[in-house]
Amino acid sequence: MNAKSWFSLYRLLIRTSIRSRMQYKFNFVLASVLAALIQISEFLMVAIVLYKFGAIQGWSLYEIGYLFAVITLSKTLYRTFADEVHHLEKYLVGGELDQLLTRPLPVLLTLMPQSFRIMLGEVLQGGFLLCWSLGAMMSRGQVNWVSVPLTLLAICTGAVIMFSIGLATATIGFWTTRITELQNITEDAARTAAQYPLSLYPKWLSSLLLIVIPVGLVNYVPALYILRGELGPWVPGVVAVAAGLCLYGSLRFWQFGITKYQSTGS
Repeated sequence: MNAKSWFSLYRLLIRTSIRSRMQYKFNFVLASVLAALIQISEFLMVAIVLYKFGAIQGWSLYEIGYLFAVITLSKTLYRTFADEVHHLEKYLVGGELDQLLTRPLPVLLTLMPQSFRIMLGEVLQGGFLLCWSLGAMMSRGQVNWVSVPLTLLAICTGAVIMFSIGLATATIGFWTTRITELQNITEDAARTAAQYPLSLYPKWLSSLLLIVIPVGLVNYVPALYILRGELGPWVPGVVAVAAGLCLYGSLRFWQFGITKYQSTGS
């Protein structure tokens, strides 16, 4: 099958998953509202502190809102199209991966749309924060309209980076089976840390979040250029290349890891 055929098949699998989820519309709406409230309350706690003290190491409330929004939307884009990568453990423990291996399709292509998620709550929350923070900074003359396409590019490259981190973490499950605790570090804790400027952290931790678990490339590094004009106009291109390298490395690691998979026999 060529690339066009794979893409058509993937769209078909997504449509099937959406129809399955929309059979329970009330659950979908309730989950979306709760997700938005949780995300907003998390940012509001930071906003209250910033409102009282004005800024954190020179980063304003609007700039930190921007960091929150970009990483939230990047994570949402990743988890919308590949949520089951994050939940690979249940396939390894329950033996469901065996069923995917018997299908005449690449395992990753079959796995990704298994539970396609329309994360409306996260989209609304992230979109609101992004419009609010960018709008405020535009009115102050800190940024101009060029920041909009650059931000959209940052969200897309950020989604690729977060998917790569998630895929690499999931791949380790082919050896360990259990990966939830590791995901709490590489995906959840790292993403939470990246919601704030990396300059707040010790050198070793900021280096870890830029190189080993590169969530800093999702929002912090692009924000330095988009919001502050620091580093240089090469930043978006370098981040895009880094995202491509992360994706390539994670896919190769996945291909190697799946050869080590041992069936549960169930």
